[in-house]
Amino acid sequence: MTSRLFNVPTAMKFRFLTSCLLILPFTIPAASQSADADTSAKKPNVIVIFTDDHGYADLSCVGTEKDVKTPHLDRMAAEGVRFTDGYITAPQCCPSRAGLLTGRDQNRFRFSANQMGGLPLSEITLADRLGKAGYVTGMVGKWHLDNTNKDRQKYHPRARGFQETFNGHTNRYSATYDLEGNRFNQLRTVNTKGDRLDRQSDAAVQFIDHHHKNPFFLYLAYYAPHVPLESSKKYLDRFPGEMPERRRYALAMISAVDDGVGRIMARLKHYGIDDSTLIIFLSDNGAPLKLTMEDLSMKIKGGAWDGSKNTPLNGEKGMLAEGGIRVPFLVRWKDTIPAGQVNKTPVSSLDIAATACAAAGVKHPEEFDGLDLLPMLAKGKPLAERTLYWRFWGQSAARKGDWKFLKLGNNQSFLFNLANDISESNNLIKKHPEIADQLEKSAATWARDLKPAGLPDTNVNIQEIFFYHHFFKTPLPKGIDPKRNPFNKLGKKKGK
Repeated sequence: MTSRLFNVPTAMKFRFLTSCLLILPFTIPAASQSADADTSAKKPNVIVIFTDDHGYADLSCVGTEKDVKTPHLDRMAAEGVRFTDGYITAPQCCPSRAGLLTGRDQNRFRFSANQMGGLPLSEITLADRLGKAGYVTGMVGKWHLDNTNKDRQKYHPRARGFQETFNGHTNRYSATYDLEGNRFNQLRTVNTKGDRLDRQSDAAVQFIDHHHKNPFFLYLAYYAPHVPLESSKKYLDRFPGEMPERRRYALAMISAVDDGVGRIMARLKHYGIDDSTLIIFLSDNGAPLKLTMEDLSMKIKGGAWDGSKNTPLNGEKGMLAEGGIRVPFLVRWKDTIPAGQVNKTPVSSLDIAATACAAAGVKHPEEFDGLDLLPMLAKGKPLAERTLYWRFWGQSAARKGDWKFLKLGNNQSFLFNLANDISESNNLIKKHPEIADQLEKSAATWARDLKPAGLPDTNVNIQEIFFYHHFFKTPLPKGIDPKRNPFNKLGKKKGK
């Protein structure tokens, strides 16, 4: 492993996989507690672990896929709570991360898709809030909130509240420390070798080793099982036998993440801080099935199925169907949250910032869209009734209780009762039009405060083709270009 001062070539062009690395050097101030922070008692540590394109089915404790092996995550669930109905705010990487780290729906600040540039500088991150409350804040792995070619250093995690970073995707990181325990006064490039997920786990453990005596917030964003699929023999050998090769790699990468979670929990126990650490685990969106989960050649690094599954949910990444937005979601705080809970309450990634701030003793900001989950998790107090809303591309959705309304642009509307139809296979909109109308009007009222205001009224993205495949369950008719929107010609004819 080598390191050097990080400089950005003047002619370097923006690339997705290096978006978290292209920054200008700037001085790193020493982490210190705010003068306003209450330091009279040790605050609980907070760790948020975020996987990437990790489907709902791919925890073995979920029980739907028998080939996945996640013993450490299963133990985390057994020692805390597994949410069966945990949601993300968008079925795509950037907006999902923006919602998680701000505690606000990303549509409120025009950050609705991957192509929206950097996270607006006007937004306050969870790291900003906890840093002000006296926490040491650290970020490891994929950032993906600096997608801009201008002044990118302003959007780097170091400029968004994270005092320490090990920021990158595969083997090259923009870091304030290396894996040998060295700390830097300026951001440096740290090059690594070997399994990318092991190195991200190494960086997380290194952060805990350095800061275990003080309250810390660690955001660990694993780049897995997102393509390009890569794993080491150690993990691939755990999944022998006949299966799609892309599935084997996804299972291996998820297993590497699971090992990392096990290492983190072991480190917390080693330092005697296991019972003073709140850990939250979830994915940024559902698995990208690419319609048919075709086992394309491993030489294809992008634009293919990542090997993960959403069983038994319908749909995939890019859709507001359950397969796009319902994700693995675990919470553990030993001796504070009673163990062994399987909670069916619908919760959102927006709740994470509110919950973390409550745990840290930070007053609930009025601008938060989420709720503090601790009264429910620690004391059994029911969560206040609410409706969850989504707006993404040409889609909108609302869920209240067991009912979910889903609309695709100006053509197709669906109503599902998720209590007995988790796979969204039975459209009840003709049977219960009054419920659909109520939810649609509620969503329209919510959308008045978004930027831009309102619900989508046109079909604007070619991924609407996914709805034809997943909801109508038929192949595209002859003569229809899969690169064009099939609903414009056939949606009303098929009528759902």
